[in-house]
Amino acid sequence: MQMPWLHGKISRERTEKILATTANGTFLIRESTNYPGDYTLCLSFDGKVEHYRIHLLENSHYTCDHEAVFPNLIQLVAHYKRDADGLCHELVSPVISENIKNHLENSNFDAKIVEFRKAGILVNRKDVKVGEIIGRGEFGDVFAGFFLGQKVAVKSLKNGITSDLLTEAKFMSQLNNVHLVALIGVVMDGTREVNILTEFMANGNLVDFLRSRGRYQLEKIQLIKFALNVADGMRYMEANRLVHRDLACRNILLDEAYCAKISDFGLAQSVDNPTTQSKSQFFPIKWTAVEALRSGVFTSQTDVWSFGVILWEIFSFARIPYPRILIQDVVRHIEQGYRMEPPEDCPVSISNIMTKTWDSNPENRPTFVQLCRMLEDIIAKKLY
Repeated sequence: MQMPWLHGKISRERTEKILATTANGTFLIRESTNYPGDYTLCLSFDGKVEHYRIHLLENSHYTCDHEAVFPNLIQLVAHYKRDADGLCHELVSPVISENIKNHLENSNFDAKIVEFRKAGILVNRKDVKVGEIIGRGEFGDVFAGFFLGQKVAVKSLKNGITSDLLTEAKFMSQLNNVHLVALIGVVMDGTREVNILTEFMANGNLVDFLRSRGRYQLEKIQLIKFALNVADGMRYMEANRLVHRDLACRNILLDEAYCAKISDFGLAQSVDNPTTQSKSQFFPIKWTAVEALRSGVFTSQTDVWSFGVILWEIFSFARIPYPRILIQDVVRHIEQGYRMEPPEDCPVSISNIMTKTWDSNPENRPTFVQLCRMLEDIIAKKLY
């Protein structure tokens, strides 16, 4: 039977780094460094890590206090999950050991190879030519490249494969809309290295594009068309009951014809099959609807809120939202009724849409179908 919380011989210092920022009740068990044969239960509570020696008795049973005795570590953990019984907190969430993670990841990898081959998106590494780097991120890099003569973007990871990258590739394989960056294929082989190939977006991300040009080089009609492109991509997502959860100008790319397309689906999911929400999961506070930050529940209406922030970004030429407000104060300000002022020279028709997307009641926000109609009407009637 697997014991995902059993980490083997790791030091006290390493353990405290692992548990330092985790929620109360997060735990792991390691082999004792001072008492061979014994173990140490390490438990996070109120920003500290408590260490409890688990004694191996002569009858091969285990105990923390010489009162409650267990024939194995599995039963010991089960007991302290039910009741703290002298510990600072009951056991809640284990930190999964690297061995278990690797096992799960390798199993997932092999299954995904079969799945992607059946879907017709598995690509032979020999058919891919990787060129110069065009983007760097916290978890990986993006290169320009060619696949069978077609120019593509090649996404790789700095630290090997992760299930997150495979999940993103699977999600992208289900998408088919001109305003969503298209998946070309996935490279997976015995090297355990993964690359995602997507269509090449010649004009980069919208943030860099807006900042490098500004209001004197870009007409308002072009800005509105960027917004309409994004709204149309999200209309497709909405119709298919999909949520993006990381909608922001940094994740909007421009192709050779300056058509805006939504990218970066690492946090995207189905409304009908949401992923388990971790308390430590990062979401961009300045772009995320408050009710989603509070509850962890995301809907098309929370994406609409984020779209309103994109509108503000576009017409401010990619300023950081909520200027002069500390990030830790943003949620409080919003809950107290604060909303950003429209950027300088922003059309009233656009600022009115922003206001609608930031309604505190999600049900009062427009749908993406309605947003597309509003933007199309602004263009047709030249309300800018």
